[in-house]
Amino acid sequence: MRFLADENFPGRAVAALRRAGVTVDWALELAPGAPDEAVLARALASGAVLLTFDKDFGELAWRRKPSAGFGVLLFRLPMPRAAEAGDALARLVQSRQDWVGHFSVIEPGRLRMRAFIGE
Repeated sequence: MRFLADENFPGRAVAALRRAGVTVDWALELAPGAPDEAVLARALASGAVLLTFDKDFGELAWRRKPSAGFGVLLFRLPMPRAAEAGDALARLVQSRQDWVGHFSVIEPGRLRMRAFIGE
C-alpha cells in the first residue's frame, strides 16, 4: 500500500512511517504549496491513500468519484505532543490494511469507513 501525506501531515509521522518500511510520499517535499486539487490528483494517479488533517479533501474526493484503487484517511484527532506525534500517527496508519477504496475518518475512540464504490 502506498501513501501520500498532505502538506499538513506532521513530518515526524512521515519519518516514522518511512522508518517502518512504509512507502509514503509527502506533498511538502514533492510540491510545496500545491492546491488541494493537485494533491488529490497525484494520490488518484498513483493509487495512494491520502493522509490528511484537512476535511476539505472529503468533498473533493467524492466530487471526483474515485475508483477503489485510492483512499483518503482523514485524521480528526487532537494533535499529540510533537515528540509523540510521529509514532502515534504511524501506528494508526499501520493498524489496518484496508484503507484503499475507502474514505476513512479517525476520531477519538472511533473509526468511520465508507467505500468509494460498492463492495
